[in-house]
Amino acid sequence: MKKAILEFWVGLFILLGFAALGILAFRVASGGNSFFGKPVATYTVYAQFDDIGSLKVQAPIKSAGVLVGRVSDIQLDPQTFQAKVSMQIEQKYAYSVDANAAILTSGLLGEQYIGLTQGGEEEKLKNGDTLSMTTSALVLENLIGKFVSNFMNKDSQSTPAEPNTK
Repeated sequence: MKKAILEFWVGLFILLGFAALGILAFRVASGGNSFFGKPVATYTVYAQFDDIGSLKVQAPIKSAGVLVGRVSDIQLDPQTFQAKVSMQIEQKYAYSVDANAAILTSGLLGEQYIGLTQGGEEEKLKNGDTLSMTTSALVLENLIGKFVSNFMNKDSQSTPAEPNTK
């Protein structure tokens, strides 16, 4: 009888563990803002960038280091051939129409996120507005390529020194 009770409690503990893992997986996959709680009210804002680097959907949007939203979609605009990024920003954060969106990197090789900087205009962004001031990602590979190219051009343009014959 004691063995059956022990097996019951072990089984119950294992089931609770699997349920906890399932809840955790759902929260991570959904961005963590709607499971067992009220959904966070957001508005959609768009921005176009020449280069988004390795920015991904669900990437954070931060202002002064505080999470204010998430990237909801990334598409290529067929007319301008720029990346069009859709951003879901929490409604409690009202940015002006001249706010700046920049793609930044956490650390040297960390994940990329969008940094929003408040502008000076009185008029606030509304659902569906497009940010006009953007700064594209700084891609490390492109910087290294430019540095090597400049170094090689500088080296090839220098005149060779005449040999010292004394």
